[in-house]
Parts: sequence; C-alpha cells; structure tokens
Amino acid sequence: MANTIQSKIELNVELDENRVPEKLRWSAQDGGIDNEEAKAVMLSVWDGNAQETLKIDLWTKDMPVDEMKLFFHQTLVTMSDTFLRATQDEKMTATMKDFCDYFAEKLELKK
Repeated sequence: MANTIQSKIELNVELDENRVPEKLRWSAQDGGIDNEEAKAVMLSVWDGNAQETLKIDLWTKDMPVDEMKLFFHQTLVTMSDTFLRATQDEKMTATMKDFCDYFAEKLELKK
C-alpha cells in the first residue's frame, strides 16, 4: 500500500455584525503561505455524486471595484489555462482566451 500525503489549505473569514466579510486570511503550509491577508476568494468544488459545482465567493467590503474587475479577469485567464491542462482542448481554450481579451477590452483593463 502506497503512503499518502495530506495537504491542508485553510481559509479564515472575519465577519461584521451583518455577516459581511471584513477580513479574509488564508494559509497553505505546503506553499509557504501562513495567515496571509486577501481581499477576495473564489472556491469551486466538484460534487461528483450530484454532478454539480459547489462554490464559495467572498470579498471584503473594502475591496475596490477596479481590483474586483482585475481579479475576475485574471481568474478567467487562469481558468482558460486550467481548462487546457485538464482537457487538451486547444480550440475551446482559444475561444475562452478571446473572451478574456474581450472582457478586458470592455472593462478597459488593457492599456
């Protein structure tokens, strides 16, 4: 029997009285991250039994809208890269990248 290794990623959320995130912190010991502050997090988990995505989307109330737009754009680009690695579907990846360029253009993110 092969030895297994476990890795832990931890998210800590500090909420205000209305349960709105004020502070987000995360740790990933294997990645050298220890209680680092973040302003936003998007986490998707695939439930194979239900065949659906479960998600958590959080951002602090002091996250500026311009940073949120950049966060979304960079997340979309990363999802395109991940899609290619997972599926080897170069044609759809190119389509996704085109959309990322369109998204950045419409939000005036590219200079």
